[in-house]
This record gives sequence, structure tokens and C-alpha cells, in this order.
Amino acid sequence: MRRLPRAAQAWSAEYIEPMLRTLVEMSLNVLPSRARLAASGQCAICRRWPASALCEVCVAGFARPAPRCGTCALPVAPGVERCGACLRTPPPLDACIAAVSWGFPWSACIAGFKFAGHAGWAEPLATLVRSAPWAEPALDAADGLIPMPLSSQRLRERGFNQALEIARHLAPAKTDAQTLLRIRHTAPQRTLDRQARLTNMRGAFAVEPLRVPRVMGRRMLLVDDVMTSGASLHAAAVALRQAGAQWVGALVVARANDGSPD
Repeated sequence: MRRLPRAAQAWSAEYIEPMLRTLVEMSLNVLPSRARLAASGQCAICRRWPASALCEVCVAGFARPAPRCGTCALPVAPGVERCGACLRTPPPLDACIAAVSWGFPWSACIAGFKFAGHAGWAEPLATLVRSAPWAEPALDAADGLIPMPLSSQRLRERGFNQALEIARHLAPAKTDAQTLLRIRHTAPQRTLDRQARLTNMRGAFAVEPLRVPRVMGRRMLLVDDVMTSGASLHAAAVALRQAGAQWVGALVVARANDGSPD
């Protein structure tokens, strides 16, 4: 695998890694665990009570529906269905739906969920995803929900697969964590530029051979927490298409609009 230039490594060490540490610290100190929130009856964002982990006022204020490209979920002008990049080079996803943009307050929520072991955040984040336009129809039409798999090393580090936990709260009967395999460990995507991300993820996924019949001719919906360049989701979509999937879409909590790390 090609290493980042020294300047890029220095930039990552100076800016990206401290930012992620800050987000995790915020999630630990400012955003309590889902269990503690349930006990206190406070919203994690505004601390309003009585309220759920994410109160209706904060969801309405910070998760307002916005026009997004139908195949990459980047913001577009009202009335635009596909962005220019997707028209020029169609991605391997037939549809991509994001609930929110990466940023305050969702970046801290997701960082705590993903890196600080707050697995209880899966339920409120799944509810947030369901609030996104077209999310419910996509869930209803899907034959299977495929959470983005983690490598065994990453799973040991985090203790759980955040995508799997979200998928289980979205549609437990359709969730399938055995069909798509992560066949090799890859460097963290957040330290790489877009081209390096694409190279990093090439050939990282495969469909379990004995489960190919579960994919052939079916509609498969990938689930993840954050989409940045789309490299991971695109590589997973290619693997599902090679196994004969008729349609492949993606459902994510947050879409990074500016290259923020996932």
C-alpha cells in the first residue's frame, strides 16, 4: 500500500488526529451514554428534560431535510436529482441516503458511538436515519440490510460493529451480517486522501460463496455511520454486484461534505 507523503502525514498528525481526539473527549464529557441519558431523561444536545436521547426540538433544528444527490448524498440545489460528478461517472450505488451532514452536533455523537464505546447510541441514530426522506421506502423495498463489516482487528479495537448495531435497530429481520465479508484489514480511511482511499479499499470485500444465492437478483441496502469519499461503500457495492445483486443502495447517518474523516 502506498504511504502518504511526509507532508500529508504531518498534516494528519497535526490536524486530523487532534480533532478526532477532541470529538471523542466531547462525547465522553458532554454526550453521556444512552443508558445514562435514559435514566436522566435529558436530551444529549440541549439537555432538555423530560426528553429522549435526542429530543424532537434538536432533531427538527439540526437534522432538517436538505436536497441531496440521489446516488452520493452530497448537497445539491433544489430540484436537482444527480450531482455533476455522478452524472459524469455513475457510482456503483443505485441510491444513497444520508440523514444529516457531518458536523455539529452529530460529529460528536457519532465519535462517541464509534470510538468511545457508547454502543447505546445505535438506537437514537437509527431513529435519526428513519427520519431522512426516502429512508423508509428504501428499507421497505430492500430484501436485505448489509451492515458494513469491520476487520477482526478493528472489531477487537472497538468491541462492536457500529453499522451492525444501527442496522439491527432499523430492520432486525432483514439485517444480514454474514453475507458481506471484510477479507483484508485496511489502514484507517481518515488518514488518507480520496485517491488513496479508493486504492486502500480495492478488493477489501467479498460475498461469502455459500450465501451468493441470498444476493442474486435481490435488492441490497448497505448501512454505515459516516460516508466521506464513498470508497468503502463503493467497494462493498461492487462486491455485491459481482455476486449478482439486482440493486444496491446505501443508508448512512451522516455525509461529510468537505472531506471530514470517517
